[in-house]
Order: sequence, then structure tokens, then C-alpha cells
Amino acid sequence: MRQKYKYGFHDTITPLYHTKQGLSEAVVREISAIKQEPQWMRDARLRALAVFNKKPMPTWGADLSNIDFKKITYYARSSDKPAHTWGKVPKKIKTAFERLGVPEAERKFFAGVGAQYDSETVYHHIQKDLEAKGIIFTDTDTALRTYPDLFKQYFGTVVPVGDNKFSALNAACWSGGSFIYIPKGVTVDLPLQAYFRINKKNMGQFERTLIIADEDSDVHYIEGCTAPVYTTDSLHAAVVEIIVRPRARVRYTTIQNWSSNVYNLVTKRARAEQGALVEWIDGNLGSKTTMKYPSVFLAGAGARADILSVSLAGKGQHQDAGAKVVHLAPDTSSSIVAKSVSFGGGRTSYRGLAQVVKGAHNARIKVRCDALVLDKKSRSDTYPTIKAAENNATIEHEATVSKISEQELFYLRARGFSETEAASLVVSGFFEPLAKTLPIDYAIELNRLIQMEMESSIKTA
Repeated sequence: MRQKYKYGFHDTITPLYHTKQGLSEAVVREISAIKQEPQWMRDARLRALAVFNKKPMPTWGADLSNIDFKKITYYARSSDKPAHTWGKVPKKIKTAFERLGVPEAERKFFAGVGAQYDSETVYHHIQKDLEAKGIIFTDTDTALRTYPDLFKQYFGTVVPVGDNKFSALNAACWSGGSFIYIPKGVTVDLPLQAYFRINKKNMGQFERTLIIADEDSDVHYIEGCTAPVYTTDSLHAAVVEIIVRPRARVRYTTIQNWSSNVYNLVTKRARAEQGALVEWIDGNLGSKTTMKYPSVFLAGAGARADILSVSLAGKGQHQDAGAKVVHLAPDTSSSIVAKSVSFGGGRTSYRGLAQVVKGAHNARIKVRCDALVLDKKSRSDTYPTIKAAENNATIEHEATVSKISEQELFYLRARGFSETEAASLVVSGFFEPLAKTLPIDYAIELNRLIQMEMESSIKTA
């Protein structure tokens, strides 16, 4: 019997306030008014709405034709303001997050934790010693009020409003997300974590995350995502902007585990300055449809990017994921590793860009795509784009598609594992590069999620 989606429970929590379904100028003004935002932000939202209305739906990638923007709720609030101690979180919301393991994770290995429920952050906490070092880790709405100059300086500088239809939608309706500033020369030894939960039916979640790592700093940020299972669809359209100043390092890890009724359409981009390093660790499990391509613009000499994209697609799922790197400066290097598994009629796609502009001498790019297709009903595609305006660039691209070895399955089944358990173990080994980057509790949970997704759905070719 197939295991149920572990995080698909629905919390009986009535929002304190929500806008009516559908998107209009009145709704955008209402969101801005509720948040008591400055005029420049309200005006920016309205400009973004106009861009969203003008841009057509993407006709490439996954099928988005069934998204009904008129049925989506674009803002819902379940608490008055973020709590900074766990005891002050509203009881029902606290119970929901305890079922998800958020407070336990914080106690074990995080320097700070944020938790968002539908449109608003309900809990945010950072260790006191980090505050003393000048580190800012708060929700994005609070950052707009508390650090207006810093916020305005960087907001929208890496992902422009008009980048794509869904980045424009986010800019019009954004709410919640994380704001992080790491001062010069400061290293955060433990990861910072945020958790995003959609609860309301037909909900749109549009968090906005902005990370600024100043010169010679170092930080690791981890986010997790879940949602209840409904018969109707929800929409998640986040935007992440990361500014990595000279010689700084940022690692951004996502373990997405949306339910099968969520469209996950996300824009994530970083700009790396001289000698900086950006690491994207992107795990895509769950969701109905994902379109997500973490990107790095290597803007300074010697900047580097390492991107690991991992996708698992089962019945009724399309994971259209990948990565993009744009080399804008000399002596820059990037590595993209994409690993995907499709089974039960699922589909995975790698969609990537490797670009070297004029003047980016001695750029080095290596792309490797490995796909595992577990049955004849499933599908895997690769759509790489390579653009090079410099003759001395070194660009490598490798792609493999394979199925589970019958010898591996025989070996495992001979030792008492069922067919599904054996296949799950092989897939877990295939995803080992992702597991090795995670804290041990996350790695264990990843293996559980893989087995849960594949339970009674695997049919080897």
C-alpha cells in the first residue's frame, strides 16, 4: 500500500485576514496598505503588476495552461506579527510546525530559524551572539521597515521585475521570505534556516528572499517547503536574490517537498563579485510542476559557481529544472551537476544555460547531466544552451541516461529487500552527492522522502 505524503495534513486554521480571490490593482494596493509600506514600494508593486499583465505565459518548458489566476488567493495572514520566541507562536500554528520538526531542527544545528505560514512569517529567531557580530537575519517585511536604505539599495538588482512573468507576479504580490546581511569578514559557523508552509486552499505564496554577503564573509542558508494535499491547485512563485561581494561565499540549499497540487515556479539568481563563490544545492521532490533554474552571474574576476540540481519525478509530475551560469569577467569558473530520476510516468527535464560574454577570458565551464529512467512510461529530456563569445573559453558538457541495473536489483533482493526498497536504495545512492552536502538529520529525511515518493510506483523496465 502506498504511503501517504507525510506533510499533506491540512491545519484547521482560519486566516485572520485574506484578500479575495483573483488579482487586480485593488488587491495589490490592499496588500501594500495592510503592510503599511512606503509609497515607493506600493508604486513598485503596481508597476510589476502591469508587467505581469502584459507578459504572455511561457510556452516552453512545463505545461502551465491549467493555472487559473482568478481562483488564487494572493495574500493570507494567520498571525498578527512574527514571534521571536517559540512560546508566543499561535498554538495551532506552533502545533503544525512541530509536526514538521522545525523547532527540533533549530535546537540541533541551526544558528537561526524563520518559519512562514501562507503569506506571512510567523516565527523568526537568531542566536544572540550572531546579532552581536552585526549579522541581520529577519523576515523581508521587517527588513523593509527596519533597514530601509539597505533594503532599497539591493531589492530588485539581481532579478529585475521584467525578468519573466512570474518574477513580475512576485514583485507585485511578494510577502514574507528571508533577509540576510553578513558583515565583512564574518563567518556564520552554523546554517541559517527558513521553512515555508502553504496551508490555505488555492493559495499563492510569493516570498521574497534577499541575501547580502559582504566582503570575505561566509554563510550557509537552508530552506524547506511543504503543503497540504488538495484536489485544487496552489501556486508558489518565489524570488531569491543573492549578492556575494569580493571573496565571500554563500551556500544556498533547498529541499523542496511540495504536495502534488502545487505549481512551483521560482526565480533564483546570484551575482558573484571578484573571487566570490556561490554554491546552489537544489533538491526537487514533490510538486505537480516545477520550473526552477538557479542562476549565477559571475561578475568579478576569479568568481566561481558550483551548482547541484537534483530532481525526482513520479506519476503526474514534471520537474523542469537545471541551472544557468553567465561568465561576465575573466578567469571565472563554474560547475553544474544535474541528476534526475523519473518513474511511474513522471518526467524530468534539464534546462540550462552556459554563457561566456566578450571579455570573459579564460572562462571554464563544466556541465554534467545524469538521468535515471526507471520504466518505459517515464521520460527524461536535456535542453542545454551554450553561448561563447570568447575563443579561449573551456566548456564541457556531458549527458547520460540509464536505467537501474538488473544486477543491482538482484543483489539487493537476494538480501531480503522488496523490489521497491531495492530500487529506492539505488536511487538514494544516485542522489548521494546531494545527501553529502546536508546535515545528517536532513540526509536521513531525504532518504525517507525518496522511498515515500517511490512506494508502490516503481516498475522497472
